Amino acid sequence: MAVSTTGFQNIFKVPELKRRVLIALGFLAVYRIGVHIPTPGVDGAALAEFFERNRNTIFGIFDMFSGGALENFSVFALGIMPYISASIILQLLTVVFPHLERLSKEGEQGKKKITQYTRYGTIVLSIIQGFGIAIGLENMAGPGGAQVVMNPGWSFRLLTMITLTSGTAFIMWLGEQISERGIGNGMSLIIFSGIVARMPQAIGNTFQMMSTGTMGIFAIVILLVLMVAVIGFINFVEQGQRRIPVQYAKRVVGRRMYGGQSTHLPLKINSSGVIPPIFASSLIMFPATIASFFKDVAFMQYISEALRPGAFLYELLYVAFIFFFCYFYTAIVFDPAKVADNMKKYGGFIPGIRPGKRTADYIDRVLTRITLGGALYISAVCVLPSVLMTQFNVPFYFGGTALLIVVGVAMDTVSQIESHLITRSYEGFLSGGGRIKGRR
Repeated sequence: MAVSTTGFQNIFKVPELKRRVLIALGFLAVYRIGVHIPTPGVDGAALAEFFERNRNTIFGIFDMFSGGALENFSVFALGIMPYISASIILQLLTVVFPHLERLSKEGEQGKKKITQYTRYGTIVLSIIQGFGIAIGLENMAGPGGAQVVMNPGWSFRLLTMITLTSGTAFIMWLGEQISERGIGNGMSLIIFSGIVARMPQAIGNTFQMMSTGTMGIFAIVILLVLMVAVIGFINFVEQGQRRIPVQYAKRVVGRRMYGGQSTHLPLKINSSGVIPPIFASSLIMFPATIASFFKDVAFMQYISEALRPGAFLYELLYVAFIFFFCYFYTAIVFDPAKVADNMKKYGGFIPGIRPGKRTADYIDRVLTRITLGGALYISAVCVLPSVLMTQFNVPFYFGGTALLIVVGVAMDTVSQIESHLITRSYEGFLSGGGRIKGRR
C-alpha cells in the first residue's frame, strides 16, 4: 500500500485532531529539553567517559530508555522506568490481593484508583533508585582516576534523590497529559522520542567508525539490511490476525427480524504490543544496575558481567520475562469468558462449538497458541539482532528492542490518527482503501 500525502494534510483540516497532535508534539518537546538540563554536582566529562567505556552494557540499555538523559545525568535521568516498574508491581499484585482485583473490575473509577496507587509506587521507587544512583556515582571514577561526583556526601545524595524523583514525577505527568489531551500512548511516545532523537548521533558515530576503519563497509551493509528486514517483519506480524468465524442467529423483536449475519472475532498474534520487552528490560535493569555500582565485590562483579547484553544469562532471562509478560498481559486485556458471554447474550456462536463455557475454552485455547507465536516473534526480534550487533561491535544500542518499540508505537499512533480521520469522513494514511490495524 502506498502512503497517501493527503492523509497527512487532512490532519490539519480537523481542528480536534490538529490540536491533539500539536499538544503531543509540544509535551514531547518539553521532555527533550529537560533531557539536557544537568543535575548539579556531577563532572560531565568524567561521566561521559564512563558511558563511552560502557556503551554496550546495561547502562546503554538504560540510557536508551531514558533518551540519553542518563548519559547527560539530567533531571530526567531515571526516565520513565520507575513508572513502568510500579505498573508491573501493581498488575502482579492485582492477581494476589482481592481488593486490587475488585478495583480493576470497577470500570473508570477503579482504574483511576489503581493509577493513583501506581503514582505513589513510582515516587517510592524513584526515591530508592535515585538514592542508589547517587551512592553509585560517588564510587565511579573517570579518566585519570577523577571522581564523577565533585563533592560527595549526604548533601549530594539528598539533592540527587530529590532532583531525580521530581524529574520522574514530571515525566509521568507529561505522559498522562499526552494520553489524555494528545494522541497516542504518552508513556510509549516518551520512550519512542528518546530512541528516535538519538538516531542522528548513532548514525554519525557509525560513519565515523567506517572512516577510521574500525567498522567495515560490509558490516554496515549487513546491519542496514538486517534493520530493514526486521522492520518489515515487525510490520507484517503486527498486523497478523487469527480470525475466528462467528455466526449470529436470527432474532425476531416485535415485527422486525435481526441478526443472521456472519462475522469474525479477530485475535492478534501480538496482542500485548511492546509491553513485554519494556517490562522485561525494566526487571533486568534493576539488579544489573545495582550490581554494576559495586564492582569491588566479586559476587556483584559476576552479576554485572552475567547481565551484560549479549551474555547468555541476560538473553535467557530476557526471553523468559518476555514469554511471561506476553501471556500475563494478554490475560489482563482479553477475557475469553467475558467474550463468550457477550456472544451468547446477543445470539452469537462459533460454528461447531457450543455457546458458553465451551466457546470460552475454545477461544482460550486458540489465544494460548497464537500468544506462543507472538512470544517467539518478540523474542526473535529483540534478542537475535542484539546478539548480532554485539558481534559487529556497533557503537550504539539500537537493536531489536528499540526497533520493535519504534515501529510498534508508530503503528499504534498512526492507527489512532487514522481512526480520527475516518470518523470524520477523511481518508487515512494509506491509499487504495488500506488501513493500519492498531493493537486496540
